[in-house]
Amino acid sequence: MTARGTYDGHGRHRAGRWLAGLLLLGVTAVGACRAADTDALTPVTQALAFLPWLLVPTVTALLLALLARWWTGLVWAVAVMGLLAWYIEPYGRTRLPDGPPLASLRILTANVEFGQAAGALAAAVGDQDADLVFVQECDQPCDELLRRELGASHPHRVAEPAAGSHGSVLLSKFPLTPAEGVDGTMAMPGAVADVRGQPVRLQLAHPMPPLPGGTGPWRRELGALRDLAAGHGRTPLVLAGDFNASQDHAAFRRVLDTGLQDAARLGGHDRTPTWPARTTPAFGAQIDHVLLSRDFSVRTIRFLDLPGTDHRAVFAHVTLHRPSG
Repeated sequence: MTARGTYDGHGRHRAGRWLAGLLLLGVTAVGACRAADTDALTPVTQALAFLPWLLVPTVTALLLALLARWWTGLVWAVAVMGLLAWYIEPYGRTRLPDGPPLASLRILTANVEFGQAAGALAAAVGDQDADLVFVQECDQPCDELLRRELGASHPHRVAEPAAGSHGSVLLSKFPLTPAEGVDGTMAMPGAVADVRGQPVRLQLAHPMPPLPGGTGPWRRELGALRDLAAGHGRTPLVLAGDFNASQDHAAFRRVLDTGLQDAARLGGHDRTPTWPARTTPAFGAQIDHVLLSRDFSVRTIRFLDLPGTDHRAVFAHVTLHRPSG
C-alpha cells in the first residue's frame, strides 16, 4: 500500500471513530438518565420517549467501531446495547385481581387532534361498542358532533369543550356523578361511574407535552395525576388519555408506582406505538394509555387508526372485579 493509501485508511478510521463516538455519547446520555431515574432536560426528555429506537444509532456505532478497529468503542457500544435491552423490558410488576368478576367494560381513549377526528371516533365507538370514552382535544364542534351521534347510546357525559387542544369529554353508558378533576393547562375532567352498583372513579389524562425548554408544566401535571392515583383509596380507578409520556419517563413511572397497571402491558402490547400515527406501528412512542387499578383484568387491547388525528386510539376490553378487603 502506498503512503497515500495508508493515509486515506487512517483518515477513514479516524472519521469512523469520531462518528461512532458522537453517536454513543448521545445514546449514553439518554441511557444514563433512564438509569438515574430522571427525565433530565431537553432534548433528553423528548428522546426518552423513543428509547427502544436508540438501538439503531447504537448498532450503527458498533459497526463503525468495528470497521475502524476501535476496540474501546466496540466494547462501549456493546455495553450501551445491554443497557437499552434492560430498560426495554416492561416496567414494574403486575398483579391479578383478588375479587370475583363483576362486569365487563369496553374502554376507548382517543386524542382527536383539535376535533378533526370526532366523526371517525363516533364511528369507532359504535364499532367497538365502547362503554366508556375518554376524548382529548375536543372543541365545541367536536362536542356537538359527539352529542348528536352518541347521545342516545352514551347519555351520560362530563364535558369541558374548548378551542384548540384544551377541550376534553368523558362519555359513558353508565350513570355518572361529576368528580373533581385534575388542574392542568388542558382540561382533565373526572367522574364516578355507577357500574352495577359499584362506583368506579374515572379520570381523563391530558398533561402538557414536554415542550423543548418548557418541561416544567408537563412534570407538574403528571405529578398531579400521580397524586390523584395515590389518593383514590379502594375505589376502582380508570385513568386514561394522552399522557404525553411513555414508561421510559420517570414522571410517568411515578404514576405507575401508585399501583396502577397499563392495560397495554396486561394485554401483551407494552411497546406498541400510538404516536405519531403517520409512522406507527413501524416507528413511534406509546404515549396514550389506559391505566387501571388492580381491580381490573384485561381481555383484549387494540390500537385503532382514526383518520384526522396524529394519535392512535386505544381500546381496552376489561373485566371489573369486585374489590377485596
